[in-house]
Amino acid sequence: MMLRNEELKMIKIGVMGLGGIAQKAYLPVMAEMQDQVEWVLCTRNLDKLVNLQRQYGFKTAVQTVRELLAQKIEAVFIHTPTSTHATLIKTFLEAGVHVYVDKPVSDNYSEVKALYQLADERHLLLTAGFNRRFAPFEAQLVTQQQPAVIKVEKNRANTEQPVEFAIFDLMIHAVDTALFVGNIQANEPFTHRYQLNSEQGIIQYCAITIRAQHQLVTASVNMQAGANLEVTEVQQPTGTQRLSNLTELTTLTTSKTQVQRFPDWTPTLEQRGFAPLIRAFVAAVKDPAHPNPVSPTSSLLSHQLCQDLVTEYQTSI
Repeated sequence: MMLRNEELKMIKIGVMGLGGIAQKAYLPVMAEMQDQVEWVLCTRNLDKLVNLQRQYGFKTAVQTVRELLAQKIEAVFIHTPTSTHATLIKTFLEAGVHVYVDKPVSDNYSEVKALYQLADERHLLLTAGFNRRFAPFEAQLVTQQQPAVIKVEKNRANTEQPVEFAIFDLMIHAVDTALFVGNIQANEPFTHRYQLNSEQGIIQYCAITIRAQHQLVTASVNMQAGANLEVTEVQQPTGTQRLSNLTELTTLTTSKTQVQRFPDWTPTLEQRGFAPLIRAFVAAVKDPAHPNPVSPTSSLLSHQLCQDLVTEYQTSI
C-alpha cells in the first residue's frame, strides 16, 4: 500500500513537563508513535529524564526551553503547572512552534484570548487538551439540535480545593463536555445562570445551567458526593443515554435497556480520549489541511464560562 507524503514524514515534537499527567496519559501513547514522531523530552529533573528515556526508549532529552527550541521542534506538548502555561505558550508560539497544552490554557480569560489571537496571527495551532471530546462513548452522545435535557456531573468523594482552582481544574471539564455534547455554539443565542456553594474559600458544589433553543444543559461539580463519579446523561423523546466514567454507556427506552462497554483489551487511554486526541494533534501538525482538533472558538467559550463563574464568586464574597 502506498502511503501519502504526510504519513511518511517524520516530525520532531517536544514534551515539556513530565509529571503525573504526562506519565499516565501521554508518554505511553507517544512511545507507540516513535515511527512517526521524534519526541524530545524536556524537564529540569535529570533523574526523571534519564528514567523516562530508559523506560520508553525516547532518543532525545533536554533540560531547558532554550535547549528544546534549539532542537528545531515543529510542535510542543505542555504538561507543566497552569501558572506557567501563558508564558510558555507565548514563548513557543513566538518561536513558530505549534502548541498543545493541558487544560486550562490559562486561568485568566484575558490571557486565553490573547494567546489564541497570537496563534491565529502566526498561523499556528493552539490546542487545549479537552480529551473527553475524543472519548468514543462521549462522542456518541453529541446531539444534533434535537430537544434534549443534558446533564454532566463530575463528583468527588470528599475533596477540599479552593474555589478558583477547582473551577479551572475540574469544573472546566464538566462545562466543556456539556457544551460539546449539547452542540452549543458561541455564535448562537443562549442564556445561563450559576450556582456555587463554598465555605471559607473551599468549594462544595457549583453548577451552570444553559438554556439554548433545543437544549437545557447543566454542568456541575460536587466535591462532597461520597464517591468519585463522572456522568453524562442525555434525555430525549427517543430515550435516555447515560455514560458513567467514560466507559459504560447505558441506553434506556420504554421497551429495553442496553448497556455498552469496551472490549476488555481496549486501552484505557483510547477509552478516555487521550490517544485519539494526541493522534489528531500530530496529524494537524503534519498536514495543515487538518483542522485544529479542539476549535479555538469552542475552547474560548468553555474558558469564558468558567471565568464568569469565578468572577461571580469573587464579587459575592
